[in-house]
Amino acid sequence: MPRYRRHRSRLINYARKKGVDVDQPWHALPKQFRADVIRGVRGFQGVIPFLTSKEAKRYKQYIRVFLRRYQTARTCTACGGTKLRPEALYVKVAGRTIAELSLVPLAELQTWLDALPAELAPAEKSIAEPILRELDARLQFLLDVGLGYLTLHRQTRTLSGGEAQRISLANSLGAKLVDTLYVLDEPTIGLHARDTDRLLSILKRLRDAGNSVVVVEHDPAAIAAGDHIVELGPGSGEKGGRIVFEGSYPQLLAADTSTAQNINLQRRALPEGKGAAFKQRLRLHGARLHNLQGIDVEIPLGTLTVVSGVSGSGKSTLVHDVLFRALEKELTGGESSAKQHLGELIGEYQRLEGLRKTPRSNPVTYIKAFDYIRDVFAQQPLAKQRGYTPGHFSFNVKGGRCEACQGDGVVEIEMVFLADVYIPCEICGGARYKPETLEVTFKGRNIRQVLDLTVDEAIRFFIKQDKLGQMLWQLQQVGLGYLRLGQAAPTLSGGEAQRLKIARELIHASRKRGHRIYILDEPTTGLSLGEVRKLLEVIRRLTDAGHTAIVIEHNLEVVQAADWVIDLGPEAGAAGGRVVASGTPREVARVRASHTGRYLREAYEAQAAVQR
Repeated sequence: MPRYRRHRSRLINYARKKGVDVDQPWHALPKQFRADVIRGVRGFQGVIPFLTSKEAKRYKQYIRVFLRRYQTARTCTACGGTKLRPEALYVKVAGRTIAELSLVPLAELQTWLDALPAELAPAEKSIAEPILRELDARLQFLLDVGLGYLTLHRQTRTLSGGEAQRISLANSLGAKLVDTLYVLDEPTIGLHARDTDRLLSILKRLRDAGNSVVVVEHDPAAIAAGDHIVELGPGSGEKGGRIVFEGSYPQLLAADTSTAQNINLQRRALPEGKGAAFKQRLRLHGARLHNLQGIDVEIPLGTLTVVSGVSGSGKSTLVHDVLFRALEKELTGGESSAKQHLGELIGEYQRLEGLRKTPRSNPVTYIKAFDYIRDVFAQQPLAKQRGYTPGHFSFNVKGGRCEACQGDGVVEIEMVFLADVYIPCEICGGARYKPETLEVTFKGRNIRQVLDLTVDEAIRFFIKQDKLGQMLWQLQQVGLGYLRLGQAAPTLSGGEAQRLKIARELIHASRKRGHRIYILDEPTTGLSLGEVRKLLEVIRRLTDAGHTAIVIEHNLEVVQAADWVIDLGPEAGAAGGRVVASGTPREVARVRASHTGRYLREAYEAQAAVQR
């Protein structure tokens, strides 16, 4: 971390003092030197003492995140992982402790609870009745949406996106209230089509019980299930914010709106993959971790490969914890076999074949277009006369920014018991810069006015700045031309943030040689139907250039557009973790045991019927 540069310098100085070459790999360093670095010696703190010294500041979030990278969770020897003192385990209900029941799958726990009243004495039964009623309400919802394989002991961080989403809903929906307004923001995020159907059936039950359910959604199945649909638009950002349609689903299909056009297009035909013979393939053998059953998978290089399957079937485990770590190990020569990486488990695998050995590089996180803009202002005559550097036009460092608000444009007012309030800075009026900095202009605009331009406007404004124009063009190509250059990141929607990252990577890809592998986890999150198609166009540009895209996805449009599909399942948890189907989307559609195949098959049949 940058804030610990001094400690790094002390380490380098200590190594030089001991005559150790710091450019050598860790395993090649002298054994005694490695021990000294880890545990510390007189005059040098050492890694463990350094990390231990930070424990006192765990109340700071960045310290907790930092320490977590160097910690490994181990089962507590005192409680055996139950998290309870021995006295608590003395209490039993029908012969079982609370720790034992927390390890039981929810489906089995529900069965036990149903039989429990028969095991209780009359007095105990009267006490337990309201408790069992509440338990049944919450457990039944989890079972209805397909989470019966989970246990109460399961840690939240190990849940898939779909599992976490449904558990969050259970907290509010499981109470079975009536005359209540439920407002849900994209509840189908992270859900397979099978699980989406289950969720929609729950929402309909809430409606039928006399509740009102308002859902913000892009999923076609969720839109079709709506009794009343309101579409906002017609565009994004400043071009939106108006009601362009209001009515029933059949009325929507007859309307001339973006959603209607995309749904009708999807009903006629979805984009399909290359469908070509793949000469080179990546082969991962014996992938094993959590519920993965030592599976073998093949990934054609230079293609869009989608890893599908019901929520909790092992997709993230396969791609993130096994495949990604295997690639990391093969490319860096590091250790990676059922061990810890920054506190997380790494999956086992037998071997990885077919990897193209190309120069290693990490994906660029930021476009860095602001660097070019600041360079332009630093080259202006007034800036040169005053000795301004590009740093003077940054609001992240001292120099030209307003120091009263440190370049934020707003000042935070702590309200103690209430939420903090932000007000415009009284010194700069929200401009973020000192007045003298704003005196420097380019083509009649100062730095603040340039940051107020949209991407579309900036492309025309910087028409002679080729490199900057190319960067902004990539943003325009992923449908973000309406964003303002200085728009704060927290104001971006999930879909906008996702496309911003992809655009940045496209800029990086255009500058580097060699073919690379991109891993995307549910990139359609927060995207409308039209935006999904733009995303597919962007991914296709990567694969057409010879790169490989591996995407964890439930969206049927993305699955059908894939060149290759790896479908895991057949169910979640212990009933998943196996390859149910592998091949082109049409080949997967023919596999009867595949849930993804069933929905693909229905999509193909529906499209064929519309075309007839």
